[in-house]
Amino acid sequence: MDALQTIAAASVKETTPEFGIGDTVRVSVNIREGERERIQMFEGTVIAKRGSGVAETFTVRRVAYGVGVERVFPLHSPNVKDIKVVRYGKVRRSKLYYLRDRVGKAAKVKEQIRK
Repeated sequence: MDALQTIAAASVKETTPEFGIGDTVRVSVNIREGERERIQMFEGTVIAKRGSGVAETFTVRRVAYGVGVERVFPLHSPNVKDIKVVRYGKVRRSKLYYLRDRVGKAAKVKEQIRK
């Protein structure tokens, strides 16, 4: 069991930005297409975080062309190059799955003013 923990500790990223549920983030993801590699941005609202250590993941949701798109990103994956917080959200829930049923302005999260 100790060997698994040492391997897991080696693959944990040292610097991960502090973000929470309801925050709008811009995630830079490395995409491989055959021999080529490129970085793709995915911006949306964080609706869930789960797991701990190496297995920690977060779910980002956005609406593109009227269709809701959700992606689950492993926080410590080498394919996740960068995470930038665009705005901080003010929420009172740990999971925002109810946003899936909302449309338009009702699906927005209030902004938290930080000093």
